[in-house]
Amino acid sequence: MARPKVGIVMGSDSDLPVMQEAARILDELGISSEVVISSAHRAPDKTAAYARSAAERGLAVIIAGAGGAAHLPGVIAAYTALPVIGVPIASGALNGVDALYAMVQMPAGVPVATMAINGSKNAGILAAQIIGATDPTVRAGVAAYKDKLAKQVGEKDDLLAELGIGGYLARPKDLR
Repeated sequence: MARPKVGIVMGSDSDLPVMQEAARILDELGISSEVVISSAHRAPDKTAAYARSAAERGLAVIIAGAGGAAHLPGVIAAYTALPVIGVPIASGALNGVDALYAMVQMPAGVPVATMAINGSKNAGILAAQIIGATDPTVRAGVAAYKDKLAKQVGEKDDLLAELGIGGYLARPKDLR
């Protein structure tokens, strides 16, 4: 198996249903990843060691998902020079808004690129684009993926024109 290029880290196994989308899109784009549970609060030494060793283990980007206070992406960013992409996880009373604010308010010198709440798929795509900046094969894969998205939009538009609004909306949601 190829050496992982992207680390996907989450603070709890309850984040896995959201974070699996990053792993799926990376796999679709042919980029290897590793998935790890590590908490900035409950396992700070493990988190620091993971971040410190990431580059020497061959990682190029780290995606970190967290809810609530959402310190995980920032703590990882403090311990590595690699790009860190944060994914705020919807949880608790504020449904992820607290996590979003925590990630986008990082202090100068410790950046975390922050996605939408539960936006791990986009985190995976951004990780691929970062790697693709220096890897033409990955860049071509991302371009092909985006071409596929554009084709799907065109097909949906054609179908809307054919069926009209009522006919289009009468179809099951999974076909839209």
